[in-house]
Parts: sequence; structure tokens; C-alpha cells
Amino acid sequence: MNLVNMIDSQNAAALDGEDELDLSTVHPVFARAPRSVSFNKLRKRLIRQVRQAMSDFDMLKGQQRWLVGLSGGKDSYGLLAILLDLQWRGLLPVELVACNLDQGQPNFPKHVLPEYLASIGVKHRIEYRDTYSIVKEKVPSGGTYCSLCSRLRRGNLYRIAREEGCDALVLGHHREDILETFFMNFFHGGRLSAMPAKLLNDDKDLFVLRPLAYAAEEDMARFAQAMEFPIIPCDLCGSQDGLQRNAMKEMLAGIEAKMPGRKDAMLRALAHVDPSHLLDPKLFDFAGLAVTTPSQTDG
Repeated sequence: MNLVNMIDSQNAAALDGEDELDLSTVHPVFARAPRSVSFNKLRKRLIRQVRQAMSDFDMLKGQQRWLVGLSGGKDSYGLLAILLDLQWRGLLPVELVACNLDQGQPNFPKHVLPEYLASIGVKHRIEYRDTYSIVKEKVPSGGTYCSLCSRLRRGNLYRIAREEGCDALVLGHHREDILETFFMNFFHGGRLSAMPAKLLNDDKDLFVLRPLAYAAEEDMARFAQAMEFPIIPCDLCGSQDGLQRNAMKEMLAGIEAKMPGRKDAMLRALAHVDPSHLLDPKLFDFAGLAVTTPSQTDG
């Protein structure tokens, strides 16, 4: 049974019917949120997109406990707030555990996340692993940190998810992250591949879920600013200029500026693949194609 069939209809109707934000009906994470109509429209749009992604990719099947990766950036904060809102309303029947992996970056404000999470009453775990030093040691001067940093972080988060008895690791990647990854693989990797909204890890014991797959980065930025999240900047990957991902971001922004709506069209294209019109014989049996002659069809 998918999410749409599992939700309580009265709660869903109440969500759709709200105009200005009513703080008495939402999770305490929204205590300082604007009560304006414009903010509530933004919030409801993000909630609808998350619910749609959960339904489209059957994210709740067999799920009881999620580890929500929290980096201290706008997207992971926004993801946690939306999940808490859905859970508060009875629309998300899973237990949430927020987790931050302190990777040992210099001047990392260790107090910010635990204090914030405690203030909103969220179960959490802060894990220290000095992957920063490993990345700085292994990556040559001028090299890109992202790949190694991501692998080390993901491995630790998988371990923590297992230790916490979680069924899935939930990450805050959004629409632009998926499109940028697609074009990085397209231009530099020679393959058609992006970030899936639902993935089974290599060990086949954990799912990786991306409920923000349909959410726009611009919306996440507006949401984070309105919510006044205590953003922690990245001093590793986020400190580098000239990254391939930045080039993809600029390219996509330029296309969207000239032709509004293209990002959504690109995202839809990733969900409508026609293998017979590509060039991969592993996906389509080109060798098995045969012409049917009139004599073969005559009765």
C-alpha cells in the first residue's frame, strides 16, 4: 500500500485547506516560522512534492525507522522539518533519528546542531569521525574533495543507521542535485545516470531515500531563510571553486533563465526512458529485431 492510500484523509484535507500557517497544528520546529500566506504556500508545495516522491517510489514499504542525515546545510534542515511536519500530522508512520557526522573540519561549531535538535525535541545522534584529515591527506593539491569525502561520509552513515536499527538513510538531495549529477555523468562519465530517489545499498541491507527529489533548490533556500535555520557552511567541498558540479549548476541556471520550466521537463524526462531509442544493447534487444513480411502475417 503506498503513501496516498495510507494517509488519514481528514489530516490531508486539513493540510490542503490551510491558508496562513497555524502554529497550533504543526510541529514545534515551526515555532519561529512566518505565519504568512506566501510561506504556507511554499511549505504546502514542498510537502506535496515530498508526499508525491514517497508515493511514486514506494518509500514507506516495510519502513519503521529512518536515519535522517543532517549536514547543517539548508537542504537537510528543510528535509527534517518537512518530515517532522508530516509525522506530526500522522502522515508519516516512521520513527525519525537525526544524525550529524562531525567530520573534523576546522572551526566546526560543534554546539549548533545538538542545541538546535534538543530545542525542537528531535531524537538525534552526533558522531565524530575525522574524515577531513583523511581527505586532505589523500587528495592532491588542486584536486576535488567531493568524491572521497562523500564515500567516507556515506560509509559512516550506513554504519550508524545499522547501529540505530534503521531501515533507511534519508538524504536531502533535491531536483537540482539530481539534474547536476545527470549532466556530470553525461559530460564527464560517458553514461546516463543520476541520483535515484530510492536506492538499495551494495550490502542490500539499507535503503537510501531522497524525498526531496521533486523539490526545487530555490524553494529549499527560501524555506531555510524563512525558518531561520542555523546554517553551518562547509569548509571542505563547499570551499572549493571551479568544481564540475558548479559548472553544471551554472549551465542549468542559464537554460532555465532562457527557457523557464526546462528543469522540470528534464526531471520528467528521467522518469520517461525509452530504451529502444537509445544505444545500449544491454537495455534493449536490438539484435532480436526482425521485420515481419506480409506472408508471415497472412492467415
